Amino acid sequence: MDIKYEEPLYVDELSLKTVRVLGQGAFGSVSLKVHPGHGRYAKKTSSIRLKENLKKELRIMLDFRNHPRIVQASSEHLHLDMFLKDCSIYMEYASEGSLDEVISSFGGKPLPEHVIGRTTRMILQGLEALHLHGYVHCDLKPDNILLFPSTSFGEPWDAKLADFGLSKEPNTYHVLKLAGTNMYMPPEVSEVPEGLVGQALDIWSLGCVVFEMFGGKAEEMETGGTYVWKLEQKISPVAIDFLRQCHTWHPWNRASATELLNHPFIMQRVVPFRVLQPIPCPPERKQYLERPLFTPRVRGPLPTPIGPRKKQEAEGSVVKDQSTVEKNDVDSEEWFMYELCNGC
Repeated sequence: MDIKYEEPLYVDELSLKTVRVLGQGAFGSVSLKVHPGHGRYAKKTSSIRLKENLKKELRIMLDFRNHPRIVQASSEHLHLDMFLKDCSIYMEYASEGSLDEVISSFGGKPLPEHVIGRTTRMILQGLEALHLHGYVHCDLKPDNILLFPSTSFGEPWDAKLADFGLSKEPNTYHVLKLAGTNMYMPPEVSEVPEGLVGQALDIWSLGCVVFEMFGGKAEEMETGGTYVWKLEQKISPVAIDFLRQCHTWHPWNRASATELLNHPFIMQRVVPFRVLQPIPCPPERKQYLERPLFTPRVRGPLPTPIGPRKKQEAEGSVVKDQSTVEKNDVDSEEWFMYELCNGC
């Protein structure tokens, strides 16, 4: 059997030119670099005192080399400046920006639900890969989800996970108080700050990201340290159920990334359609051609409350056999959100 060797990763720093600064934060900055023959790179630079965090980030990217949902390193080395004050790593450039930039461009309005579902599926694929190998991201948020040109026709982008400086590696001791941004952290971080980090932390953070894509806002609880997310508009029942599984208060009751990949919210497909123009025809045939080519029919009650029930009963599309209807059928979707946002 032939052994496949991966080519070493290398960046010729002397030939790079700085284009612009992409972002700057408490832990350093990211700038866009261009090479005349090899394209563009993103260079992440931090203070030398954060060298271990940057080394960890590079190590994780190399561990998941060629994974389609993990941002890829462009060099295998940690680069030091000549005065030994800063250190840097090189990675692929996300030409479509970050998920945070997309959410901001919508001005608080929700993204289309099928776009949210597809983006969430790609995030979950990255989380599943991390979790199956014993890693926890620990700082999942829209800023750390980078977007690249889509490899699927008609889709806006492909998403990849980035920024592993705070991540937990396998067989390491990592307490909750060392995790990431408070707004995306689960309640156990404030309740048991000395507790150990688990994969359920990423699942809660994922729920926060989905809330934000739906236009949700975070509010700090009176007890402090924990945030709840609320929506101002209704969303589909499958999306509500998905968020409930992410934001179960107790970490051991939250779904895993593998389980969530099989959730109807992730599995559903939106089939695009176009409105057909009426075809001129004789009056005696017009009544048939004006009807929809495919008429959806409801053969019985759906397993989750979708749409006003009274309207379905008026149309005669609801079976009135109450034995087939769930006892907890609630008409108002607002009840679901109230329960969800209060961690019940």
